[in-house]
Amino acid sequence: MKILTIIPAYNEAENIQKVLDELKQDFPETDILVINDCSKDNTKQIVESNTVNCITTTFNLHYAYAVQTGIKYAKKYNYDYCLMFDGDGQHIAKEAKKLVDKIQKSNCDIVIGSRYLEKGNYNAPKLRKIGTSFFIGLIKLSCHTKISDPLSGFQVINKRVIEKYSRMGEYPEFPDANLIIEMLLDGYTIEEVSVKMRNREFGESMHGGIIKPIKYMIVMLYTILILILNKLFGRRKQK
Repeated sequence: MKILTIIPAYNEAENIQKVLDELKQDFPETDILVINDCSKDNTKQIVESNTVNCITTTFNLHYAYAVQTGIKYAKKYNYDYCLMFDGDGQHIAKEAKKLVDKIQKSNCDIVIGSRYLEKGNYNAPKLRKIGTSFFIGLIKLSCHTKISDPLSGFQVINKRVIEKYSRMGEYPEFPDANLIIEMLLDGYTIEEVSVKMRNREFGESMHGGIIKPIKYMIVMLYTILILILNKLFGRRKQK
């Protein structure tokens, strides 16, 4: 069994050392790949000093395409599973084992680490709670499936999903509820496991401020609408 942990990192010099230390100590069975997304700080130097694999992009790809770069690497080197792990310290290495155990035992395609399956695991900002509730309802309406944490980036995927994601020409800019809906409608199986997460300690979130969350909601709603319409009319044409 080969597991690759993909860590997209943009200006995470204050966080990345702790992330790598925890993974090496608490989840040593995984290989680590950091996608240094053209950081302007010394993220690259810190990662390279830890003797873990690092791909440094020539320009800023942003989160989703940095993740897909790691998935393409996993496909090339024939990994069985990919674990998505944030470089900001929010994800906890000890919790990663829960995701891997779940995907092996259940034989599903994707396992999401959920902050909300059990109460009290995570204190999310109010706007995030509203957004999460909205997307939970949208997924339930369109796919008849309850996903408690559709905005969680803490996920593990199997070889079948690695193959699909690595070949996607239009990998979504924000691979959250929209990608969950697409995968469920295409017949892939998704399960969740309860995990603990931390709040970011240093640096700025990619969804920080006011403008970024508004852009996120607009992009997500647009892509989900187009996705559902394409699936709906595509099935009608097939009939």
